[in-house]
Amino acid sequence: MPLTEAGIHAAALRLIDADGVEALTMRRLATALDANPMSLYHHVPNRDALLRGVARMVGARFRTVTLEDAPWQERIRLLATDFRALAHRHPNLMAYSFGQPDFIQPEDPFWAALTGTLDAAGVPHSEVRQVAALLCAVVIGVLIAELNGALHQWSNLEPAAPAPAAGAAGPPNAGPEDRMFRLVLDTIITGLDSRLAADGDGQGAVRGVAPEAGPRSGEPVFVPRQQSVSGSRWPDPDPDPSCRLGAEPT
Repeated sequence: MPLTEAGIHAAALRLIDADGVEALTMRRLATALDANPMSLYHHVPNRDALLRGVARMVGARFRTVTLEDAPWQERIRLLATDFRALAHRHPNLMAYSFGQPDFIQPEDPFWAALTGTLDAAGVPHSEVRQVAALLCAVVIGVLIAELNGALHQWSNLEPAAPAPAAGAAGPPNAGPEDRMFRLVLDTIITGLDSRLAADGDGQGAVRGVAPEAGPRSGEPVFVPRQQSVSGSRWPDPDPDPSCRLGAEPT
């Protein structure tokens, strides 16, 4: 079968998933493709370019349900959760990619959806990219700690002194990383919600309330603009709802 760039990237991803980024070499990839190692260089100039291509391929598979009529808080939560699912589906590649400053590009479906949702939420246009960058930094930081095992280790540290008993958080079967990721999202959303309320124009608009928290008495509220996060930068959605990040096509 003739070599193609897509086929090379797909084979490289299989090797990375199995043995990690460090184990990927052009010679080993050529063996997996039953090809001459030098023939790979007609399609990819070097290993770094190969890794960037694999990362772009995986990023282009991003899928999330477009909840155009849902509150922006729920849309942010869904985007972050689906992004996490992608990271756990390809942990070796994503752990490597998170360390690359050019990992996220303007045309990436995740970035397009995130900036569109923030714009719909009412974030000033001049601040959308900065807020999106901060959200990415926080979420990616948590995911790095999950993938390298640090978050699991930290969550099992014994307290220096006995702590008061706390109420259960999340579903009984949820692991500590699941509960902590939800806590991170809730904290981000609450902070952004408060910022939008403080920056409101005071004209009596009603703020969208996150599904998991009701409005507080006497608190100003804000209504986000309804704007679709879908557009030309999104890949064609799969009609099967199961084609989410956690079940991307092979």
